[in-house]
This record gives sequence, structure tokens and C-alpha cells, in this order.
Amino acid sequence: MAGSGGAWKVAFADFMTAMMALFLVLWISAQDKKILIATSQYFKNPFNSPLDKSAGVMPFNNRTTSSTSADAGSKANDKKRIETVFLNTVAADFYKLLHLDENMVDKPVDIQITSDGLKITLFDRSKQPLFVKDKADFTEWGDYAMQGLAWMIDRHHFRVTIDGHTSQPVEDKLGDYTDWELSADRANSARRSLVHYAVDSKYVERVTGYAGTRPLEGEKPGSESNARITISLTLNSRPPKTDAPDRAVTEANANGAPARETSSQPAS
Repeated sequence: MAGSGGAWKVAFADFMTAMMALFLVLWISAQDKKILIATSQYFKNPFNSPLDKSAGVMPFNNRTTSSTSADAGSKANDKKRIETVFLNTVAADFYKLLHLDENMVDKPVDIQITSDGLKITLFDRSKQPLFVKDKADFTEWGDYAMQGLAWMIDRHHFRVTIDGHTSQPVEDKLGDYTDWELSADRANSARRSLVHYAVDSKYVERVTGYAGTRPLEGEKPGSESNARITISLTLNSRPPKTDAPDRAVTEANANGAPARETSSQPAS
């Protein structure tokens, strides 16, 4: 008797296990077809359960989506930091190429880092003019700056938009050549120079003349600092279109003036 006193406990445990199994079978049998299929698949492969929070068997806290979103956000931030470092390096190299101190006052070239590239402003000041007075011809300094800029754009495959700005009305005795024509011609001259030296014309997306309608912030209309060419460079996340006509558009639309289309090939 002493040796078999615990046998009934084992038998009782087996009985309770069988009753619990019976209860589970009866409960599962009473569920709908969706839960029956999910339960069957779970027992076939318990380590890769198809159950989700909509199956009705048990609540499931899905953290995969939030984790993936966090990883994507981290990768985007890392990419942005890398691009910023790259753009700062390109800007510093361009200053060095032109032998300019980027901290000097009234420097002839100003470079700003934008959300998608660089904004390069070349000023046409009297101390160091970019263009011949009232003409779209580059000075020796202007030609040198455009050569360096063309090399940089070609090396890094930036997409390009060019804006021309003036500060004073053109001194034209006939009166049929205004600052609108001059700003557009100077922007187009910059385009021809870039294409002539190195840049594929398909990377030039827009050429625009604004006359004196967009003075710099903090500068009065008529200030010589407003006479400038602004060249915006965008990181080339997509290849240039090859099926579009090989041309750039010059806009001069103040007072209803129509836009003009001009060839993007270098002048002969």
C-alpha cells in the first residue's frame, strides 16, 4: 500500500488532461470556419503561425510596421546627412577652384545649400563684373567662373536651372532692348557657356529672365547686387529625358510678355 499510495494522483492528472483536451476540442468545433483553419495551420507549423490580430483567437501586438517605419526614417536621415556633407564639400571645392575666400565680404560668388542641391549666385558688380556693361557677353572673370562651374556640374551630373536678374534699366538709345531682354539673354549666355565647356544640354531644365522684378532680400531695387545670374543645381536622382526636344525655355512674361524658346546648343 505504501508503495502505491500516489498512483491515484497520476491517474487523476491524466483524467483532468483528457477532460481539458475534450473541452478544447468541443470549443474549437463550435467556432467558425476561419478559426478552424487558422487553428489547424497553427498545429501544422507552430513556429510560423498565420494567426494575426484579426483571426479572433488571441490579440496580437504587431510591432513590425512601426519598427520598419523607424528603420526607413533612420535611413532617410542618414542619406540626408550624407548629401549635406557632399554638397558642402562641392561648395568648398568650387570656392577653392576660383581662389575665393567664402567668408569675404561682397564676394563675387555666393553658394547656398538647399533641400535638394546648391544655389549658386554669380554677381555682376562694378568691382568685379561678370558681364560687359549692358551686354550678355562674359568678362574674362565671368568666363573663368563659368568654366569652373561647367566642370563641377559635369562631374557630379547636377540638373540645372538658370535665372537672370538685372538691377538697372538698359541704356539703349533706341529703347527697344530692355532689361527683360538683357536678363533673358544673360541667362541664355550662361546656358550656352555651360554647354560649350562641359555640360550635357539635356541637364539644363529651365532658363529664365526676370529683369529687376526679384531683388535680393534686404537689397533696395537698383542695388548693383541685384544684377546677377542664379544657377540652381539639383542632385540628379533621375536621368535626363532623351526624347524631349533639345532646347531650353526662356521666360520673360511680365506684363503679358510671351515666353521665348531658344536652342540649347552652344552658339557657333
